[in-house]
Amino acid sequence: MDRPYPFLTVSEKGERSVRAGHPWIYDNEITDCGVQEDGAVADVFSAKGRWLGVGFYNSHSRIRLRILSRNANDRIDDAFWQRKTRWALDYRRQVMGEQDFACCRLIFGEADGFPGLTVDRFGSVLVSEVLSLGMELRKSVVYDTLLEETGCEILYERSDNAIRDKEGLTRFCGFYRGSSESGVTEIVENGLRYEVNYLDGQKTGFFLDQKFNRAAAAKIAPGRRILDCFTHTGAFALNCAANGAESVTAVDVSELALQSARRNAELNGLQDRVSFLRRDVFELLTELLETKNRDYDYIILDPPAFTKSSTTVEKAYRGYKDINYRALRLLPRGGYLATCSCSHFMTTELFRKMLREAAADAGVQLRQIEERQQGADHPILWGVPETDYLKFFLFQVI
Repeated sequence: MDRPYPFLTVSEKGERSVRAGHPWIYDNEITDCGVQEDGAVADVFSAKGRWLGVGFYNSHSRIRLRILSRNANDRIDDAFWQRKTRWALDYRRQVMGEQDFACCRLIFGEADGFPGLTVDRFGSVLVSEVLSLGMELRKSVVYDTLLEETGCEILYERSDNAIRDKEGLTRFCGFYRGSSESGVTEIVENGLRYEVNYLDGQKTGFFLDQKFNRAAAAKIAPGRRILDCFTHTGAFALNCAANGAESVTAVDVSELALQSARRNAELNGLQDRVSFLRRDVFELLTELLETKNRDYDYIILDPPAFTKSSTTVEKAYRGYKDINYRALRLLPRGGYLATCSCSHFMTTELFRKMLREAAADAGVQLRQIEERQQGADHPILWGVPETDYLKFFLFQVI
C-alpha cells in the first residue's frame, strides 16, 4: 500500500481494539514503530500487514496513537479538518435545531473524530479545550473554520487541564479571536437566561450536557417542594421554579457557584421562588434525617464526578450510594427523585446496582419515570465507552 505517512504496527490486542471501533492505541500495544516525530500523522498496521487506520502519534503519552480515520482515501490536510468541522456543525444543526444550535457543544472529542478537542458555543462565544498534541498542532484550521461557519466573534481557549502534562504540553488559557475583560456572556437554555463566566467558571463555564434532562426534571416540578443538591449555577432549580414548583431550595458548598446561581435567578425574575443555601450536601442530608425533616417531596442529586479513574470507582460507589440512600430516606412515599452521575467509570450497570442497593437499604421501591443520557450534542460513539458518561434517572418513591 502506497502511503505518505510513517508506520507503526500493533499487537493482536491492539488490532482487536481498533477493529471494534476504539480510537486509542496504547504504548504496550505497539510492536514496531517507524514514527520519529511527536504529533505526526502515522499509519497503523496489523501484525499481518493489514492497514487499520491513520492517526496522531505521541511518544509522551500512554495513548501512543489516536485514530483519525479508517478511510484509506483520506489525507490528513487542512481540507480534511475543514470538512470534518463542517460535518460536526451540520450534525448539531440537524439534531439540535437552530435555536439550540446557538448554545450547545459543537465538537465532542473522539465522538466527532477530533481527539482531545472540546468546543462549546455560548451564543457569539466559542470556548475550547485541547488535550492532545496532534490537535494542538492543527487547532488553528479548526478554529478558523468554526468562526467562519458560526459567525462567532470570540474564541477563548481553556487548555489548563493536567492531562496536557501527560501529552508533553504546557497548560494554556487565552483568546484566539476577540477579547473580553469580564469573560461573561449570556445564554438562553430552555427559555431561561444564564450568565456564563467562561474565564473562571468550571470547565468551559456551563454544563450543556444536562439541557434536556433539566427540562425533563421540570415536567414533574409543579406543586413540589424541591431540594436541588449540588446546584452549581442553579440550572435544575430554575427550570423547576419556572415550571411551577411550590418551593425550591438550591444547595451548593461553593459560595462562588451560589453567587452565580443567585444572579441567574434574578435574570429570570425567580429570586423570590428559589432560596439558596451554602452547605455540604452530605452533611445537610444527614442533618435533615436526624431532625426528621420532611419539608421536601422532590430531591435532585446532580453531583460532580465522584471518580475520574478506574482506581477510585469503589470509593465513588460508596459516595453515590450514601447520598441516594439519604435522599430516599428523606422522601415521603409518592415523592420524586432525580439522580445523576457524570463519570463514565461509574457505568450504567454499576449505577443501577447502586440505586437498587440504596433503595433496598432505605426500605423503599423505585418506580422509574425516565432513564436519560447526555444531549445529542454530546454524541455517544459506540465502541468508545468514554463518550457514554452521563446517567440520569427520574423515579417516584413508593
